[in-house]
Amino acid sequence: MKNHSIVAKQEQPNRKGGIFEPHRAIGCITTGVPFSIQRLGTETFVTVSVGKAFQIFNCAKLTLLLAGPLLPKKITALASYRDYTFAAYGTNIGVFKRAHQVATWSSHSAKVKLLLVFGDHVISVDADGDMFMWAFKGNEESNVVPFKHIKLDEKFSPSCIMHPDTYINKVLIGSEQGPMQLWNISTEKKIFEFKGWNSPITCCVASPCLDVVAVGCADGRIHVHNIKYDEELCTFTHSTRGSVTALSFSTDEQPLLASGGSSGVISIWNLEKKRLHSVVKEAHDSVITSLHFFANEPVLMSSSADNSIKMWIFDTSDGDPRLLRFRSGHSAPPLCIKFYANGRHILSAGQDRAFRLFSVVQDQQSRELSQRHVSKRAKILKVKEEEIKLKPVIAFDCAEIRERDWCNVVTCHMDTAQAYVWRLQNFVLGEHILNPCPENPTPVKACAISACGNFAILGTAGGWIERFNLQSGLHRGAYIDKSESRSCAHDGEVVGVACDSTNTRMISAGYQGDIKVWDFKKLEVISRLEIGCSVIKIVYHRYNGLLATVANDLTIRLFDVVACRLVRNFGGHTDRITDLCFSEDGKWLLSSSMDGSLRIWDVMLARQIGLIEVDVPITALSLSPNMDVLATTHVDKNGVYLWVNRQMYSGTSNVDSYASGKEVVSVKLPSISSTERSQVEHSNELENTSQPEDVQGFPAQYKQIPDLVTLSLLPKSQWQSLINLDIIKVRNKPIEPPKKPEKAPFFLPSVPSLSGEILFEPGKLSEKEDGTGGEKPMSRTRLEATPSRFLYLLQTSKETDSYGAFTDYIKGLSPSALDMELRMLQVIDDDDQQEAENRPEFVSIEQLLDYFIYELSCRNNFEFIQAVIRLFLKIHGETIRKQPHLQEKARKLLDVQRMVWERVDKLFQSTRCWVAFLSKTQI
Repeated sequence: MKNHSIVAKQEQPNRKGGIFEPHRAIGCITTGVPFSIQRLGTETFVTVSVGKAFQIFNCAKLTLLLAGPLLPKKITALASYRDYTFAAYGTNIGVFKRAHQVATWSSHSAKVKLLLVFGDHVISVDADGDMFMWAFKGNEESNVVPFKHIKLDEKFSPSCIMHPDTYINKVLIGSEQGPMQLWNISTEKKIFEFKGWNSPITCCVASPCLDVVAVGCADGRIHVHNIKYDEELCTFTHSTRGSVTALSFSTDEQPLLASGGSSGVISIWNLEKKRLHSVVKEAHDSVITSLHFFANEPVLMSSSADNSIKMWIFDTSDGDPRLLRFRSGHSAPPLCIKFYANGRHILSAGQDRAFRLFSVVQDQQSRELSQRHVSKRAKILKVKEEEIKLKPVIAFDCAEIRERDWCNVVTCHMDTAQAYVWRLQNFVLGEHILNPCPENPTPVKACAISACGNFAILGTAGGWIERFNLQSGLHRGAYIDKSESRSCAHDGEVVGVACDSTNTRMISAGYQGDIKVWDFKKLEVISRLEIGCSVIKIVYHRYNGLLATVANDLTIRLFDVVACRLVRNFGGHTDRITDLCFSEDGKWLLSSSMDGSLRIWDVMLARQIGLIEVDVPITALSLSPNMDVLATTHVDKNGVYLWVNRQMYSGTSNVDSYASGKEVVSVKLPSISSTERSQVEHSNELENTSQPEDVQGFPAQYKQIPDLVTLSLLPKSQWQSLINLDIIKVRNKPIEPPKKPEKAPFFLPSVPSLSGEILFEPGKLSEKEDGTGGEKPMSRTRLEATPSRFLYLLQTSKETDSYGAFTDYIKGLSPSALDMELRMLQVIDDDDQQEAENRPEFVSIEQLLDYFIYELSCRNNFEFIQAVIRLFLKIHGETIRKQPHLQEKARKLLDVQRMVWERVDKLFQSTRCWVAFLSKTQI
């Protein structure tokens, strides 16, 4: 199996000029498309959709295994079989082997709604009632064309499809009109039509008992039906409103049927007693799209449109299921984000009332911060969990310096007069509630934590600013401006507060456009500024003392709070500015707007250096402390999207090489995978890639894997020893010469062999047979006298144009043996007037150059070939320089080397940056 070391990153249409490049999205688990379950050996895997791509999780611990490439349209149906994944998008069906697309089926003329794996075939059904059957095994060209086509009735809109067990070549199709049909796909005939239950059919599943199926309807009823005799066995009804969206039968000892509805409730029915067994209220926050009982296990998996997958186990004494494990993200778009722990984590708060911690390094470490037994309290009070949770976070601040001591995060919530503290070391809500101005409570709008991590500053909608101690939660003073008529901090809403790095000054901004600088300890006003228009947001950089403000005139102003004067003025956004962010060194200011633009401003040069337009407007952004990763959230998107800073790994500090400041760079949002590229981009790049004319015969394998380099799978020490062979020889030089034994043992005469095999000397020819009178001709070279397997394989590989055997041979040699083989080709008698083309040494050197050109063009054994080329040029570089015909071959090798490295460097810049980032942040 080849070891593909690096995989190409997604390219965007306009890469020139972009400072930030899309990397990947985190926090995206699943969407409203039903999942697909497959079992390989002892492991079970689930394939889920995340918009235009899919993900595969291992069900043992719900660990993410791989992510599929980005598709042109959103996925509407999924199916899987062993290593194959089938994804329907639009009118097409993509066939993937692991994460690589191997075929595209495009015979449908309408949107594909349903997919079903049927033995070695796949059945697809579209909205117009066209049902096709495809074969996916083998590499025949006929596989891209369906071999069966069935046209359903005009007034029959398919809604679900299933295969009843033991019903050979038959499928059961439910409709939105209510009837259900049984088809024989082999004869392409309809066998029977069930009248239905006067309600649209939404789902259908086979039971462990033969001839019995469960049918879910839009009216909330579940019908357990015998399709052999067309008899109703029993009927269950959901107590909550909404349709039945998912069904699954248990296959272990308990006769259970699980059903999910549009309200997010999972109902468990006992088939023997024909009654409700248990109910999992608040199982999901949105419609349940899939349910699946694992074979012969009391474990149920569920997925929902709320961006979560959950596994439930039936092991309690009362038979009720409990949550075993789950993976989830925000079920509503995040409102604010911030990097934490030196860029290893991202704190995120969303409209779903959840406060989450996402891991940038490892997805399994992402989690939601606890709000003190929400589920248990909701059960006791008999209310929904959403009513128990805190309201959505609108602003928060954190201080890493006090993480181990006490609560180090403070949050402000929508329409809430209190602020809450969190202890990130334990991922829980803190014990203190900060209540500013209890005699006149107004919602808290802004918060900040001092640089020392001891104090929290809160600003309210009523114009009050108060200070609290985070350790004790006690009130520690209020900032009051005596010049105000109401004896408060601002005459209006406080939109932002900030503290400097030495607890000397505190800065606040009011909605009326007044900015005030306070003495942190004395709680008195030092200076004030008037902007002249309403202030919406402020961001303060502690180390350079600059305050960035956003006003309703769409202008960004920078103030020096020490000198108390305006220093910069940036304009260019055409719609509401959503967020601001300083870089760690204070040289850059990033701003996002609802006009879909992300602008990068150079504070020192006082100009715009980058303009990126995304297809979905940014709502919040945060730049990592190392300035290598930018995190963004977007309108109606539940994930957090990561971008890499190209300047960090470009080898140049000149920003003009990326952006002129006026050039608009249009990019798409990062996808869930950082290692994916669409097939269209693959083909376009292959067409646009320029190759040297001299290597037209080599790139057959190069075209097969255009975005990969293949490593040799050799131990690292083996190919690195070729580079450091001189040092190894000096280190291993013997101290004294070997001693001759007193009595040499008897041995058969043999000739030296570099391969290690013992070759016995053949009988000497007589003088007559030899014809030389006992004298060997002096013109014979060493290569003719001692031919080796190295030269034999090199010559035969050149003749057959297949270097596989030669590559395997040199990979099996030790570093010293390979060095000896290359040195055997050295030309000692340079003064010889013999034709260079006829000398065996020059012929072998030329063949080796051809071999290197071929291997580099194919990008096979990449690191090993690089080491061999270095050793080869070190030994024969001078000989190549003196021979014109060898110089020409060397130029070809240089062209191929340059082409490969430029392409590798262009495609893998972001991957190298991300590996460097992980190496710095990994604990």
